[in-house]
Amino acid sequence: MRDADLEPLLHRIAALLERLAPAEPPTPELTGADAFVWHAERARLAPVTEVNHVPLELLLGIDRQRDALLGNTRRFAQGLPANNALLWGARGTGKSSLVKAVHAAVNQEWPGRLALVELHRENIGTLPLLLGLLRAQPRPAVLFCDDLSFGEEETNYKSLKAVLEGGIEGRPANVIFYATSNRRHLMPRLMIENERSTAINPAEAVEEKVSLSDRFGLWLGFHNADQDVFLAVVRAYANHFRLKIDPARLEAEALEWSVTRGARSGRVAWQFIQDLAGRLGQRL
Repeated sequence: MRDADLEPLLHRIAALLERLAPAEPPTPELTGADAFVWHAERARLAPVTEVNHVPLELLLGIDRQRDALLGNTRRFAQGLPANNALLWGARGTGKSSLVKAVHAAVNQEWPGRLALVELHRENIGTLPLLLGLLRAQPRPAVLFCDDLSFGEEETNYKSLKAVLEGGIEGRPANVIFYATSNRRHLMPRLMIENERSTAINPAEAVEEKVSLSDRFGLWLGFHNADQDVFLAVVRAYANHFRLKIDPARLEAEALEWSVTRGARSGRVAWQFIQDLAGRLGQRL
């Protein structure tokens, strides 16, 4: 076959192969919504049309934590220096609720200014990829990981340390990292103790484990509420949703509910309000 005859055939084969090849996935963008969920398997940012959040004024008993996180987030939204934040403490005390409420409050002040991107704990290994994508976006983003912790066999914490502050590129200027955890140092005490007992240099081994939390410049501790704060939260919810119930009965039933749950927290108060509203036949 002559070269003149072969060239058109090769062009047709190349065109056919291009049609058969899968299209390049589009680069994720922070547009069309104020919140997104990172789907690591498809390298996709899925928009969330409506974020499930509690109004900031209903988060009672955590005034110091609220003011600190709100101030930090406002500064970040204005392009000023701000810190990564670790919200740690007892379950159900409002850690993740505060992150979502603060994001909503800042966007109420400056509509559409700030994106919230949720990263699931099991996808921490894809954090460098996600940060690379967010770095190219003009919109500032709060990267949020709920219930962050690491077990004995996990080593993702090392890459997280490097990405947060220690990597050659560092954290993108338009990204801040907020995480919640039941553990102050993100790792179980037994894991740290095992390192201390088996390492050649116990102090250095423990330092390796504990230093992850040092990457967060802002530490906010959360603790179970006392009875007065718990009842104040219940009353605030009842007033906000205009539940028709006698105040004395409201408090008595709320205390009984907390005893059956063995805890007093914002989560327990919200669960009681949902149960109460259902029994009263009122919608929230």
